[in-house]
Order: sequence, then structure tokens, then C-alpha cells
Amino acid sequence: MSEAEKPKKQRYFTRLRNYFFTGLVICAPLAITAYLTWTLIGWIDGWVKPYLPDLYNPDSYLPFTIPGFGVLVALFVITIVGFLTANLIGKSIISYGEYLLSRMPVVRNIYSALKQIFETVFREDSDSFQSVVLVEYPRKGIWALAFVATDTLGEVQSRLDDPAGQTVSVFLPTTPNPTSGFLLFVPSADVVPLDMSVEEAAKLVISAGLVAPEFGQKKREALEKHGKLEVQED
Repeated sequence: MSEAEKPKKQRYFTRLRNYFFTGLVICAPLAITAYLTWTLIGWIDGWVKPYLPDLYNPDSYLPFTIPGFGVLVALFVITIVGFLTANLIGKSIISYGEYLLSRMPVVRNIYSALKQIFETVFREDSDSFQSVVLVEYPRKGIWALAFVATDTLGEVQSRLDDPAGQTVSVFLPTTPNPTSGFLLFVPSADVVPLDMSVEEAAKLVISAGLVAPEFGQKKREALEKHGKLEVQED
């Protein structure tokens, strides 16, 4: 092989490699998203469809199954339960059911904790996990990304009043699985607030820092929106 042909072949294989990685970047997220969505739909269908009477289950009339029908039924039932709970009779039934659960030694603790978590996260005026901060963890000089849950309340805050002052409860996620992590009580003065959204911070955690939000572009868009860009540039 001549020296002139060798660089030409190298360029050819380099171009093929670049095409492959470009396609991988496009196809892999789509495939993983489709797989996770399909798995979630199948999991919900597997829970809901066995409880549907054959009369109302379209799979009983068709030679194939309809994916997602269980999801629609679950959404409908949850909405109806919320509607019934909003009136006096529904509230009475729920109160009686909660009373029965409160008499069960183990179940009452699980139900009470889960109900409190869902009420905190999904209430309309909730600001839980709406802001992202930096905290020094696990030691001074090392910074970690965390989500602000709420201002620290109860006995924990009363015990920390003297040594730390007002604190905030933050959730520090682990990489690459942000659903696990640590609950930290950090003095309000020691947290560094960030402009990025919770979704952008989650991407940063999952990607181990590889996918960072475009801070400069978002800052420019915000300045343009408020008409302050020209002032700052001057």
C-alpha cells in the first residue's frame, strides 16, 4: 500500500466512525425512551386489566391486546375518586377508611408517611423540589448539587436553632440514579442557589456532569425578555 492511499483509507474509516456515533447519539435516546415508556405502560396494564370485567375489557373481543387501555382506566378511576372525595359523602367515607387504617399497627405508619409525602409534593401551593442549590458535601471545598425540599420544620429545626440558625431540608441525589440520595439539613446561608430548573439539574446528575444546561444562552434569553440586554452590554 502506498503512502498516498493510506491516509485516504484512514479518512474513509474516520468518516464512517463519525457517522456511526452521530446515529448512535440520535437513535439511543429514542430507543431507550420508547423502551421505558412501553415498559411503564405494560406494567400499569398488567396491574389494571386483570381487575376489569370481561364485558368492559376490549381484549376479550379482539384477537390482540390494546396497550395503554389499562393506563386510561387508571387515570379515569383516579379522577373519579378525586371527584367523589371532594363532596361531603366522599370525605366521610375517606375519613372512616383512614380511621380503620389508623387502628392497624404497621399499616398506619406506612399510610401516614406516604400520604404526607404525596400531600406535600402535589398540593397546589407546594414549592417542594422547585429550586436547585449547591451545598458543600461531603466536606468543605467540595460542592454537590441538591434539590430544596422545604424549610426545616419541627423538632429538627428547634434543635438546630442555636448551632445553625434557620436551615433548609435538601435532597442530595446520587449519580446516575437520582431517585436515591441523602436528606441534609443545611443552614440557609450555606446554600448557593442556581438558576437551572429541576429537570436540567436531573439531567446533569444522571449524565454525571456530561449534559450541562446552557447557562449563557438562558441568561441572554432572560435579559432579552426583560429588555436589559442592551443596558448590560453597555
